[in-house]
Amino acid sequence: MKIAITVLLIIACIILIISIIGQSGKSAGMSGSITGGAEQLFGKQKGRALDHTLDKITKAAAVGFILCALVLNAI
Repeated sequence: MKIAITVLLIIACIILIISIIGQSGKSAGMSGSITGGAEQLFGKQKGRALDHTLDKITKAAAVGFILCALVLNAI
């Protein structure tokens, strides 16, 4: 049980890191250079849709991370 929750915690960490890095920020630093090409090819709406999807993924991964951390702490 403890190993399974630890694996879920690691997966949540990886998803959280990837989804945060992929989001475009106000300063358009590293993530802006990655998604900037997509906005030029597919238009502004696709970039917003990608940010919206990444926002949802970030929230879900954060909840999963917190729950797994709390359960591991309780065990």
